[in-house]
Amino acid sequence: MIDTHTHLYSEEFDEDRTEMIKRAINKGVTEFYLPAIDSEFHEKMLQLEAEFPNQIFAMMGLHPCYVKPETWEKELEIVENYLNQRSFPAIGEIGIDLYWDKTTLDIQIKAFEKQIDWAIERDLPIVIHTRESFDETFEVLERKKHPKLRGIFHCFSGNLEQAKHAIDLNFLLGIGGVVTFKNGKIDQFLHEIPLEKIVLETDSPYLAPVPHRGKRNESSYLDLVVGKLVNIYNKDFAEIDRITTENAHRIFGR
Repeated sequence: MIDTHTHLYSEEFDEDRTEMIKRAINKGVTEFYLPAIDSEFHEKMLQLEAEFPNQIFAMMGLHPCYVKPETWEKELEIVENYLNQRSFPAIGEIGIDLYWDKTTLDIQIKAFEKQIDWAIERDLPIVIHTRESFDETFEVLERKKHPKLRGIFHCFSGNLEQAKHAIDLNFLLGIGGVVTFKNGKIDQFLHEIPLEKIVLETDSPYLAPVPHRGKRNESSYLDLVVGKLVNIYNKDFAEIDRITTENAHRIFGR
């Protein structure tokens, strides 16, 4: 199994990080992809990647919730410098979040567009964070349409129409703990989405799947997500693992 989106460097894991990673590896998680947030977290993220060079892979980007009027341009300079220094599997997580702050929409769009440009220039996928902002996100993606523009809608929680729109734009859907929630809704239509169009994720330490909902999430719980997909797709665990692993390798170019 591949956890395509996990914040392993989060302070929630400071007490037992190594043990938590080993728990996941013992459960069959072979790779972990770390989304960037902002420069405050880069050092911890890259240090963790260095400790587990065969399993952990860091992305680079500026999270939309950290696009602030006083710092966003400087933060983007830092991101660009990293992208010029070394390779990354993806630019992310980037996008638009209108749940926490609607006042920064203009600069969120500018930061999103700039990072999309970098991804196209470098032929890299992007990992999109979209919260209460599907219309705005799709507007940007339609405007920036390009044969090289591709990636993952992380923690997809939209409806069937939005899922199909994302796929039409050459994106995969990141499926995590929400699929196990009674009110998550995506479990009601996911069977209409080809398994080849989804990847697994936890978004640890957030959005823990049932029966751990409301508690700290961790990558070892990825098997609970697969367990739900077994029921939705009527395929066995190994088959879902194989297909979603191939999907992740394809999108990250591995």
